[in-house]
Amino acid sequence: MKGVRISVKIKNMLYVSLGFLFLGLGIVGIILPLIPTTPLLLLASYFFVKGSKKFERWFKGTSIYKNHLEEFIKEKSMTRKKKITINLFADAMIAVAFIMADSTIVRVVLLLIVAYKYYYFITKIKTI
Repeated sequence: MKGVRISVKIKNMLYVSLGFLFLGLGIVGIILPLIPTTPLLLLASYFFVKGSKKFERWFKGTSIYKNHLEEFIKEKSMTRKKKITINLFADAMIAVAFIMADSTIVRVVLLLIVAYKYYYFITKIKTI
């Protein structure tokens, strides 16, 4: 039983560490408009929820969470500027993979991902 508790603690520490990593990247995204803040902070929130109730409560009490995520989580909506920023960043990353890919199948899958991403952002996330 002691080994199980240790592995759970390690897993929780890993989740909290990843939460802080993505929180840091999200904060950088607040400063640098090319880095998508909202998805990174959503990842941070996910990892804090999985890792520790204490860190989850702490994160949800921060002004970063309240200013950048709370509205999205409650309303499932984003500003047009946030949507454009996230999509442009994602498109740039996918374009790199598209250019580097030698396989036609991989390129088709990447194009399908882009199409689904735009479908989701246009139809599922309200624009405020």
